[in-house]
Amino acid sequence: MPLGPRLDDVSKIRRVVSVYKVSSIITGTFLLLLILMMVLRYGFGVDIELGGPFGLFTLTPRELIVGINFSTTILIVHGWLYVLYLACDFLLWRYIRWSFGKFLFIALGGIVPLLSFFLERRVPREVYAAIAPLESEKIPA
Repeated sequence: MPLGPRLDDVSKIRRVVSVYKVSSIITGTFLLLLILMMVLRYGFGVDIELGGPFGLFTLTPRELIVGINFSTTILIVHGWLYVLYLACDFLLWRYIRWSFGKFLFIALGGIVPLLSFFLERRVPREVYAAIAPLESEKIPA
């Protein structure tokens, strides 16, 4: 059986690519926020407080937070967005039938800062190049 995408999967692949593009940008943005939060937490000993007594967003020592700990919110949201990013990565890997190493490399996009922005441009180009021969084979109805 030849490796590569199947004609039946082209519409699914296009849908997954569109979700992948959005999820990679959002996941990358939250990863940058996560880095900022880690620098603030472990470098300066403060977390980001939302809706505390001193304003909408304030930098407060963790034990003194009375509002919402926005740093924890960033952690949780990035985690769930990374799950969505990984699901898109898995589906693309499955439909396009890439190597497992490629799957792992794309998965690093939600862990390595700025890599998801690079991959957001590169992966769709590779996907469209992989499905282009299939779309040219389609017989018009």
